[in-house]
Amino acid sequence: MHPNPAFRQEPEFLNLHLARKRGFGTLVLNGDPLPLVSHVPFALDDAEKEAELHLMRSNPIARAVTEATPAVIAISGPDGYVSPDWYGDPAQVPTWNYVAVHLRGKLIPSDPKTMRDHLDKVSAQFEERLFKRPWTVDKMPEDTLERMMRQILPFRFEIEEVDGTWKLNQNKTDSARENAAGAIRHSPIGHEVETLSWLMKGGVPEIDKDAPVTYI
Repeated sequence: MHPNPAFRQEPEFLNLHLARKRGFGTLVLNGDPLPLVSHVPFALDDAEKEAELHLMRSNPIARAVTEATPAVIAISGPDGYVSPDWYGDPAQVPTWNYVAVHLRGKLIPSDPKTMRDHLDKVSAQFEERLFKRPWTVDKMPEDTLERMMRQILPFRFEIEEVDGTWKLNQNKTDSARENAAGAIRHSPIGHEVETLSWLMKGGVPEIDKDAPVTYI
């Protein structure tokens, strides 16, 4: 997480909303001799205290985690390069604006018998957002489903700490931030630069915890 407190003022529920909306992150834990890293889809529970995920049996993390193990899931939001020319102020340097959330906690093996329910939960969170009748595992031939489920293992991730960085030029003047936001919207360097521009123009708005959030 970025050390500047100006970029770390957003409430925990907003960070968790981004994590839920993305549903995909980088799982990292200590290994020997190097950290173990895997890119995984996941599903947060309703209380936002746990996430469910699965790994291939052959994944080094799946082989290493036989009990509760400290880990991090890093989730990326929109990001983009910011040119100093965009601020309208010569006393500036290049930077990179971005939104990111880290979930810190413990990765714990789940009972393999829960694999089918787990697949239902993870796929449902994405299928329900598509404009079609949701896909379910019931559409698969039973023997194919069983064969595939034998190749993966379920895990749960107990969330102990939530950190978020929303680096949107909050440390610049309003005019400098507006200028940069207008330019970054058309930049070819970054991801989801239109969303990033929108966030930069308004900062992160004050919202009701129980209201729907649609901009991330």
